[in-house]
Amino acid sequence: MTVFKTIKDLQFYLAPFINDGLNIGFVPTMGALHQGHLSLIDESKNQNQITICSIFVNPTQFNDPKDFEKYPITIEADKSLLNDRNCDILFLPSVNEMYPNGTSLTRNYDLGFIETVFDGRHRPGHFQGVCQVVENLLRIVQPTNLYLGQKDYQQCMVIAKLVELMSWNEKLTIHICSTLRETDGLAMSSRNVRLADIERKQASAIYKSLLATKSKFIENEFSKLIET
Repeated sequence: MTVFKTIKDLQFYLAPFINDGLNIGFVPTMGALHQGHLSLIDESKNQNQITICSIFVNPTQFNDPKDFEKYPITIEADKSLLNDRNCDILFLPSVNEMYPNGTSLTRNYDLGFIETVFDGRHRPGHFQGVCQVVENLLRIVQPTNLYLGQKDYQQCMVIAKLVELMSWNEKLTIHICSTLRETDGLAMSSRNVRLADIERKQASAIYKSLLATKSKFIENEFSKLIET
């Protein structure tokens, strides 16, 4: 695996692949990799001539500075996991490399309804920051195929909207890959390491409740399911 820390070096390396029209698969991450991320690498390896993973903890999508400060950083372990998966390239830029002119948002992305619910409602500016960094990364890498985890479903929809806004639909295909879960049903996530034991048990109850609701949905009134 080749590691690039600058945009210039990465683009110089990628130029022949792009010019030859080879398929380039891209897996953008914020690191602290787990098997969910690695499944995206596997999917890309199966469908492309070259696979690129990026690790960049993007400050512009954290509306809570404390969340940014506490985000797990495990670069050396991440490199080892990517090597074992035969990832071709790791793009590992600094904040200054990605935002040489500062981290202020330079444009507003018209995301419509999707930005008004769930994370969009409770984390103001979050998806604007996501769009900013993803647009930058896509311009840098120029991938053929983009691989995202279904766990972050609203983010997947936001990125699909971004691709539409940038008129990239014809040159970029988005692949939304299945969520991988721990044995207790909790979706694999970099942030799981921050949960105490009791919080971990509480978190897994959400998925179990959703499964129970799904299995009983047809024969029960919705109000009864809510009560249960």
